[in-house]
Amino acid sequence: MKILSNPNLAERAAALIRPTDEQAARRREEVAYILAAIRAEGDVAVRRFAEQFDGAVPEYFAVAETEFAAAEAALTPALKAAIRQAYANIRAFHEPQVERPAPVETMSGVVCWRKSVAIERVGLYIPGGTAPLFSTVLMLGVPAQIAGCQQVVLCTPPQAGGVVHPAVLFAAGLCGIRQVFRLGGVQAIGAMAYGSATVPQVWKIFGPGNPWVTAAKQLVSLDGVAIDMPAGPSEVAVLADASADPVFVAADLLSQAEHGADSQVLLVTDSANLMQRVEAELERQLADLPRRDFAGQALANSTAIVVSDLQEGMAIINEYAPEHLILQVAEPEHWAEQVRNAGSVFLGALTPESAGDYASGTNHTLPTGGYARAYSGVSVDSFVKKITFQRIQPEGLQHLGPTVIEMARAEGLEAHARAVEVRMNR
Repeated sequence: MKILSNPNLAERAAALIRPTDEQAARRREEVAYILAAIRAEGDVAVRRFAEQFDGAVPEYFAVAETEFAAAEAALTPALKAAIRQAYANIRAFHEPQVERPAPVETMSGVVCWRKSVAIERVGLYIPGGTAPLFSTVLMLGVPAQIAGCQQVVLCTPPQAGGVVHPAVLFAAGLCGIRQVFRLGGVQAIGAMAYGSATVPQVWKIFGPGNPWVTAAKQLVSLDGVAIDMPAGPSEVAVLADASADPVFVAADLLSQAEHGADSQVLLVTDSANLMQRVEAELERQLADLPRRDFAGQALANSTAIVVSDLQEGMAIINEYAPEHLILQVAEPEHWAEQVRNAGSVFLGALTPESAGDYASGTNHTLPTGGYARAYSGVSVDSFVKKITFQRIQPEGLQHLGPTVIEMARAEGLEAHARAVEVRMNR
């Protein structure tokens, strides 16, 4: 990791800049071409691009019902139990997020309320490139299930032989998802956004992906298809003091770095001694890590910052706005109160980010690239829209009418005023 000791404001700002995607403009052009072809040609284009980018096209994109049963039989009892436990915890955390209508009488005879209504058709994209992310099926499928979405479509790249990883199908089954398609990349996003003879059109698309998938999501959002949030490479920031265990800190940094070479890792500490011990631990733990090539490249592009005190460290954290924030400090609850910008926060030495990634209950689909300054992670709210209602009684019209008439005429909207006036005259 690059190491900065007590950087000035300019050095700090430079260190917190995310890497620039130099291929972004060209990628968007290529993705736009693919999406336009899918919109015009449907399955014909989907098959063409699947063969071009994946090297093979399965006979059927749709997963058959018999494959769900086969997938369950293929998994070990231990893994099935782990997935069921994660499902239960995620459901327990998300169920209280359901908002009940709460009528408010704003003035006598005027009642207003808001109701959560599920988005009817949603699409879930589950990456399957370097690792089958069946945990993401739970993170997206559970809140969709709780929200009551009528149609949930799931697309995921097939493995060798055209099969979908059995853990992905098992998790989908727990979430009540039966429309699963062995389809990845831009062609999956395009198929869900515009619909085809095989893949139903959806109204909102969720899920992480590589830069191509991210570009596709952003472009289809210009065509009226909603997306969960802007997404980029995964990232973690660790705020640690002298009390932190360097073994734990290094393990947390590596657990994020192994996602991919473009993953972002940031360590902020007020202890130069801890930083040195973490460096040694990173080297030791990296040596036998199966994905050490990914993790090593990510660490090489990441930064450790030594600050004068934790207050300065927290300022850096809020400026960076990390996707994941781990507080390995003596008083994590105290410092948690000062967090302003982060996707999800992990408090104390015994709370690794891995817990939230899989099974503690919180959602792991979170804003990256600094979007945590303004975006929240996925929740039940992500799968509903809020519709407002109001009912005015005769008494309410007499109370409210003069206010509306006065404001409408002041804005020069006479028809608005008369719509109230004719009712009051009755």
